[in-house]
Amino acid sequence: MQFKTKMIPLTGAVLLALAGSALAQEQIVKIGHVGPVTGTDAHMGKDNENGARLAVEELNTKGVVINGKKVKLQYMPEDDAADPKQATAAATKLVDSNVAVVIGHLNSGATIPASRIYANAGIVQISPSSTNPKYTQQGFKTAFRVVANDAQLGRVLGQYAVKTLAAKNVAVIDDRTAYGQGVAEEFAKGVKAAGGSVVASQYTNNKATDFNAILTAIKAKKPDVIFFGGMDAVGGPMLQQMKQLGINAKFMGGDGICTGSLPGLAGAGLGENQVYCAEAGGVEDARKAGLDKFRAAYKKRFGIDVVYTAAYAYDATYAVVDAMQKAKSSEPAKYLPELAKISYPGVTGTIAFDAKGDIKDGTLTLYTYRGGKRTELAVVK
Repeated sequence: MQFKTKMIPLTGAVLLALAGSALAQEQIVKIGHVGPVTGTDAHMGKDNENGARLAVEELNTKGVVINGKKVKLQYMPEDDAADPKQATAAATKLVDSNVAVVIGHLNSGATIPASRIYANAGIVQISPSSTNPKYTQQGFKTAFRVVANDAQLGRVLGQYAVKTLAAKNVAVIDDRTAYGQGVAEEFAKGVKAAGGSVVASQYTNNKATDFNAILTAIKAKKPDVIFFGGMDAVGGPMLQQMKQLGINAKFMGGDGICTGSLPGLAGAGLGENQVYCAEAGGVEDARKAGLDKFRAAYKKRFGIDVVYTAAYAYDATYAVVDAMQKAKSSEPAKYLPELAKISYPGVTGTIAFDAKGDIKDGTLTLYTYRGGKRTELAVVK
């Protein structure tokens, strides 16, 4: 006797169950990002957020495999408005969400308080733009940065002011933030080490719009250079008021003012070859093609040019996923040793860290502004 096999059709419920089982095998790895997407620094924070987002999207398209299993990266951006309190709230939220890493924060004043929360939770934090040396001097094994710090940037700019711009007397203004005050202090050290004099020190805040009183006091000291430690949203109006007051000193600053947005913010105050600044990071000729390719991909995806340090957020994201793959785990405790010794070929250069979590052999790019556009002068170390 022969028995015929009866085919039983798969019901919708069975198909859904099978699909659910397949999805359950796909691991979700949460990638956090924090930066200001509201407030005066929103254009910079959104730039970093976009850089990390582009990396996540590319990686998901290529397909990420960790320990033989396909992984989907889930991007989780948060806004800290460049405010320390909001930064710690955002950090706590991401810790509670069990993110595998946080790319951020943008500002040192937000990054430093948040770093303790990540360290206590054992979650890796990689800042693409925070430059205050204190960030990596706290002894947290979870804290990394992919740009040079203010000690290097301030030293280079201070030497440039005295030796290249022939400045004998300089004035210093800072915005009282961790970033602004820190970079201004390092610049002053660089000036003095190069043989120059600091003839005036003033401060404002990161939301100020009227600088007439401090600029008038500085004008009386007849400085050759005025250095501002702060961001472009304040530096731009400051340049306008310098012009109104007839102050012809060169204007210098760190990466906070060294943006493509400064010409629009400064207007007629920008001048030709009047503003000099340095941006943490930069690539030499051999790597320019890779960075140009990134910028083109960024513009295609978001419809705008790179504003600030998006490429560093992009590299930080790729580097940490590379560390996860090497460690065969997305758990911070397991991939952290791989990240600490990584040597990843990013579009901004080789991503490798020293014992503190600072980038090794960090570069700086010096710029001026000509014809209303930022113009590169040199890449230095």
